[in-house]
Amino acid sequence: MQTPPRSVTLAWTGASGMRYGVRLLECLLLADIDVHLLVSSTAQIVIKQELDLALPTRAHELAEFLTAHFAARDGQLHVYGREEWFAPVASGSNPADAMVVCPCTMGSLAAIAQGLADNLIARAADVMLKEQHKLILVPRETPYSTLHLENMLKLARMGVVILPPNPGFYQHPQSIDDLIDFVVARILDQLHIPHKLMPRWGEKP
Repeated sequence: MQTPPRSVTLAWTGASGMRYGVRLLECLLLADIDVHLLVSSTAQIVIKQELDLALPTRAHELAEFLTAHFAARDGQLHVYGREEWFAPVASGSNPADAMVVCPCTMGSLAAIAQGLADNLIARAADVMLKEQHKLILVPRETPYSTLHLENMLKLARMGVVILPPNPGFYQHPQSIDDLIDFVVARILDQLHIPHKLMPRWGEKP
């Protein structure tokens, strides 16, 4: 069994599906993973729209809010602004062990595919690519255009995991939370982080 990461960069961009990202953050913190959280300004708007949750806009205030909300240990969660270029995740000399962009807009995916790195989210992903660390993108869009598919294929050929949030139904989900956990479980599996979100195929509930 592969060793779970000690630290994960988690980026929230402005795609629909913020419940996936928030639940993933909760699970990472529960697993005692150090998290570097990057939040786009559009993600703040989507969180307010989808979860009716108004988050602090200042990075340090958001870190304090989420640390208290999820009862994380002191220093476990770090939040950085879009232009905070001195954040550890901006350099290959101090990268996290893995990175997840969840949810991932097509714009963010395209920027990563083209190596634009003009904001901290795209730069952190660029660091993952050049240092050959695990990078997982959770693109929330439908239908996909030819351009979307070409960008995803380009990234997949680089070793990026493209993990669309498509829940399965063979577990007979009883709630939206069950559907959310199905996708989050697949992300945790890719990170080799143990969890008990749902029984595995062939296991009894």
